[in-house]
Amino acid sequence: MRVALIHDHLAQDGGAERVLKVLADLFPQAPIYTLLFEKKNIDKYYQNRKIETSIIQKLPGGVSHYQWYMPFMPMAIEFFDLSNYDLVISDTSSFAKGVITSTHTLHICYCHTPTRYLWSDTHKYLNELKYNKYFKKAISLVLNYIRMWDRLAADRVDKYIANSNFIANRIKKYYKQESTVIYPPVETSKFKISEKISDYFLIGGRLATYKRVDIVIEAFKKINKKLKIYGDGVDLARLKKIAGENSNIEFLGRVDDEVKADLYSHCLAFINPQEEDFGITVVEAMASGRPIIAYKSGGALETVKAGITGEFFNQQTVDSLIEVLNNFDVNKYNPQEIKQHAEQFSVEIFKKKIGDFVDEEYGKLSEPLKNT
Repeated sequence: MRVALIHDHLAQDGGAERVLKVLADLFPQAPIYTLLFEKKNIDKYYQNRKIETSIIQKLPGGVSHYQWYMPFMPMAIEFFDLSNYDLVISDTSSFAKGVITSTHTLHICYCHTPTRYLWSDTHKYLNELKYNKYFKKAISLVLNYIRMWDRLAADRVDKYIANSNFIANRIKKYYKQESTVIYPPVETSKFKISEKISDYFLIGGRLATYKRVDIVIEAFKKINKKLKIYGDGVDLARLKKIAGENSNIEFLGRVDDEVKADLYSHCLAFINPQEEDFGITVVEAMASGRPIIAYKSGGALETVKAGITGEFFNQQTVDSLIEVLNNFDVNKYNPQEIKQHAEQFSVEIFKKKIGDFVDEEYGKLSEPLKNT
């Protein structure tokens, strides 16, 4: 069976890229097609791997400012010729699902979400852009064009895999397609339970506006508890300004995997104030035996068990979060039970479920394929 993998881009290292890495391990001979990549990501994960990029890779600012070329990404994806493959797996939250495949090819899409800025978050996305209203109008016209393409491209997929039930519902609403839920892989074996717990709460990851770290900072400004924040991102400067001179709030910057695991294992609890499609950091913290304090929405509803692996706050507000923090009792939770719960999201389970899914779906087509 000739297999190809296709991914939106390799300009960052997030949850979608972790899925791609495991898919690449599952199909070691499969080339990877992507709009563009940063060399450091290829050197880290894909040395000696065949990587095919689009024309955007060679354009001025094609890597450092790839967002400039968003209107051309649908065309760039369609330029990829995958006609010689029996199986194509797209790993995507935007453009990769739009690749054109042959009639004999099975196209499975692992969908992290229908493109947020085109569908569920389009108005929020436009409102947060730091441009005047006329330029925003022009951008909205571009998004309208891409939205029409995205809806048509969604029908090119033969089978969808959603990364959570939350996303399966979005796929059904926006793309009118059914999907099978297979949760993303988390390297749970890298995280250990610590015998000693420190006195701080933890939050971190990629610091973007929608992550709502701001309400956590505002909450800790009002209570006498310690907060550590790891990670970097476009929202960092604003968040530091909000924190001001409060000595109980500490920014750690980017940390390596070893330091991150240590931070998880010693924290009182990990805080998840955002609506995530799934939420890998939540599972990583649970794999360290630590409870979660999460906003009651999105993927957290599928990963966190209230009263057992953590607690929810109902409104995405400072007061709602403070109420849970003030009533939080760290001694209520069993670290071993929390870690055991996290193991259902391990890499090994992901590989098994993906392998079974591919075998089943390809098996349904095997006889027609033999006769083509």
